[in-house]
Amino acid sequence: MTRAIPSFHALRAFEAAARLGSFVRASLELHISASAISHQVRSLEKHFGRALFEPGSRTKRLTDDGARLAAGLADALDAIETACAEVTPRATASTLTVHCAPSFAAKWLAPRLPGFMERYPAISIRLSSGAGSYDLIRNEATDVAIVYGDMPASPGVTIEPLGEEEISAVCAPAMAATLPVAARRGAWGVPLIESSVSPVRWSDWFAVNGLGRHPPLPTTSFDRAALVVSAAVQGVGVALESERFLEAELASGQLVTLGGDRFRPIRRVLHTLVIRAGVQPPHRVRIFRSWLLAEVGVVR
Repeated sequence: MTRAIPSFHALRAFEAAARLGSFVRASLELHISASAISHQVRSLEKHFGRALFEPGSRTKRLTDDGARLAAGLADALDAIETACAEVTPRATASTLTVHCAPSFAAKWLAPRLPGFMERYPAISIRLSSGAGSYDLIRNEATDVAIVYGDMPASPGVTIEPLGEEEISAVCAPAMAATLPVAARRGAWGVPLIESSVSPVRWSDWFAVNGLGRHPPLPTTSFDRAALVVSAAVQGVGVALESERFLEAELASGQLVTLGGDRFRPIRRVLHTLVIRAGVQPPHRVRIFRSWLLAEVGVVR
């Protein structure tokens, strides 16, 4: 059966013009002239018998019919790209370069990468890590960055929070058995462990849980969440850390949440995704972004 659709080239030209808001920018993306884009759009308007762009404006504004068509085409083209990517031979795989905060890379992202690679075999991952903010504009070879802490707004990039994390008090099971009663009295008797770069401190946790007396400053601190988790597993003390980094240890029983559900966690946004703005991201970037947001439970 013949599909009752107009020219694919015309649909692709319209989708680019609608997404970019300009015949000129669409022509640059598709490597054809702006007049060719205009001709393709006019042919679609003639086919449908209605205007797709509002007349008379330099910035191309969609009509209601144009907006409906653009939304449907964007979904359809994404589906086509995904289908093509899933059957692309590994020899021609697209490489996605990711720069990531160290503990997020080690404790959260790396365990999930096999699932991503199985689902998207045509995309290879090149992962680097480093603490602090990251200049995606200056580092042209990097596709996306996952940054820990506050990431100030910057021209040329889009910043997306990766959802709230629960920061909880955890320790080894043997230590947990003796602590809840002592905690109610404010007499812990064991070292408190925290990350020296975390914006969440033990004083915050005590305040959230209504424990007026603050303990002495932690005797042990580390500049990596992965080291905080390891120290807690070894019984060094009670650690304050994001449950995003505690999944394996809590699941295996190496660590337990102090007091079960007796104490409240602190909820904070600690990580952000950074991608370039102003241009249509490559397919590999759009795929990774959608997968990452779904994995952290952020709905867009």
